[in-house]
Amino acid sequence: MLGEATRCVSDRKHGINNDEWWENTVTHTEAGDPARIETAREQAATPAATVSAAYGPDADRYEQRTGMFQAVRDQLVDRLPLRPGDTVLDVGCGTGLCLEALLAKVGAGGTVIGIDPAPDMLEHARRRVAARGWQNVRLIESPIQTAQIPTQADAVLFCATHDVLQSPVALANVRQHLRPGAAVAAGGGKWPSRWLWGMRVAVTALHAPYVDDFTGFDRPWRLLSEQMADLHVQELAFGAGYLAVGRAR
Repeated sequence: MLGEATRCVSDRKHGINNDEWWENTVTHTEAGDPARIETAREQAATPAATVSAAYGPDADRYEQRTGMFQAVRDQLVDRLPLRPGDTVLDVGCGTGLCLEALLAKVGAGGTVIGIDPAPDMLEHARRRVAARGWQNVRLIESPIQTAQIPTQADAVLFCATHDVLQSPVALANVRQHLRPGAAVAAGGGKWPSRWLWGMRVAVTALHAPYVDDFTGFDRPWRLLSEQMADLHVQELAFGAGYLAVGRAR
């Protein structure tokens, strides 16, 4: 059915080890520490300053702090059915952690357009591009809602961009710059079942520095599914993450 999200729970055959992922999550968030849990609650209650720091003064630490998710990033890119010569949008590209994998798929004849509103994050991406001599990467510093995207793209990636996915204006702007049938992939964190309340607290602590508003964190793909012809969603790590793939109408 058009716009309907088809869900399936991941297992080890997809390359994600749930036990290891959850062990890393608890380690990084110190979920058993009451003081740390309270800090997470405060961050979720007043996210603006926290998110600003994570993507601004703390941008130098972003790759270290989120390195545990690189395998998930790579899986998400791998699911985009890109061809050599394609143009792909990397929405919320941050420091450029997905650029290399995207370039490997579109080849020298393709183009990757990274878009991000955070100057400090994008500066890291620029350094990455310059250091590797990539000639077919264009970086745009702009809010996604108002980004001047210079072309119609064959595909789009939303990796760990919860706030973008909750913005109808941002999604509409991206959608206007996709070819009919363009491939779409989105992935990131989400809240697991309400019954796993302890895990939900830990997931909140893990993502609080990077999420402006947790509205929709139970089904982050909801608005995206309304604009896609067929969005298939796979949940990861006992429902604490997801990968979604579909095509634009």
